[in-house]
Amino acid sequence: MPGTPSASGHEMSFLEHLDELRSRLVRSAIAIAVMFVVGWVFADRIFNFLSVPVTAALAEAKAAQQVSVTSAGTTDLLAIAAGTEIQYTFRAPVQLDGVEIPAGTTIAARIEDSDAGRTIVPSRPWGVGQKLFPEGSPLPAELVATATYAQPGDRLVVETVQGTFNLYVKVAFYTAIVFAMPFLLFQLWGFISPGLYAHERSYVVPFVGLGTVCFGLGVFFAYEIAFPAACKYLIQLGEGNFQPLINADEYFDLILFIMLGLGLVFQIPTVTYFLARLGLLTAGMLIKFWRYALIGIFLVAAVVSPTADIPNLLVFAAPMIALYTVSVGIAWFFHRKRRTEAEYETE
Repeated sequence: MPGTPSASGHEMSFLEHLDELRSRLVRSAIAIAVMFVVGWVFADRIFNFLSVPVTAALAEAKAAQQVSVTSAGTTDLLAIAAGTEIQYTFRAPVQLDGVEIPAGTTIAARIEDSDAGRTIVPSRPWGVGQKLFPEGSPLPAELVATATYAQPGDRLVVETVQGTFNLYVKVAFYTAIVFAMPFLLFQLWGFISPGLYAHERSYVVPFVGLGTVCFGLGVFFAYEIAFPAACKYLIQLGEGNFQPLINADEYFDLILFIMLGLGLVFQIPTVTYFLARLGLLTAGMLIKFWRYALIGIFLVAAVVSPTADIPNLLVFAAPMIALYTVSVGIAWFFHRKRRTEAEYETE
C-alpha cells in the first residue's frame, strides 16, 4: 500500500494512520474513564455548582413576585431592591387597625425606603370586608420585620426515579472531559505531529498550554457572564404568567452546550498561533477576510446563545470579536515562513 509522506520524511501508510488514531483514542478513553471516577465522587457538588446561575435567577424572580408573613423565619429586606413590585401574602391571621386580616390575603405592594428604614407599601387600595386600606400606607413595622418569601420552585426537578442517577452519570462524564482536556490536547498533537517537521514538534507545549488556558477562559466566561445573563432573561420572560418548573436534565444540557461551546470558540487564539507558526496564516489574511469572519461570528453566536434577543446575542458575539482581534496580533507576532528541516538546521 503506498505511504502517505509527512514533512519529516517518514511515510505512514493508511493502516498506520488508523493504528495511530486507535492508540490515541484508547489513551484518551482511559484518561476520561479515570477522570469519570473523580467526577462521579463529586457529581452532586459539581451539579450544585453548575446550578447556581439558575437557582439565583429563580430566587431573584421569586423575591420580585412574592413576600409573605410567617412565623417560621425572617428575611433581610435590604436584599430586595427598593421599588421592587411584589405580591405580599399574609400567611397568618393579623390584627390591623382593629380588623382581622385572614391568612392567605394577598395584596399588591412594593419595597420602599423611608426615614424608619426599608418598608413595604401597598401599591393600590385594598380592603377586607367593609374596611378599606389606602394605597401608599406603609405596613406596620412589626409585620415588615417578620416578612419572608417562600421558596417553592427554587430547585430543579427530575421526572423519573432514575433521573438523578442518569443526571449524575452525565455530569461525571462531561466533567471528565473537561478535567482531561490537557491530556486530550496532547493526544491530538501526538496524532498530527508525524506530519510536521522535527523542529515544529517543539510547539507542543504552547499548543497544549494555550489550548487548556483558552478552554478554561471560555468555560469561565460562559459560567460567570454569558449563561447567567441568558438564564435571567429566559426566566423573567414569563414572569407573572408562568411558574418556572425547570427540568434538571434539560438545564444541564443547556449549560453544558453553552460552556463547552464557548470553550471551543475560545480556541481561536490557539488555532491562530498554531497556523501562524506553521506559516499557513498571516495577520494580513485575517484582516482581509474580517467581514466574512464577522458574519461567521454572529452565526456561531446565534447557535450558541439560547435566546434570540440582541443583547444576549452580543454577550456571546463580543468575546469572539475580541478573540479575533487578538488573533490578528498573534498572527502578526508569531508568523514565520515555513522552513524545511534542512533550512532550519542551516540557519
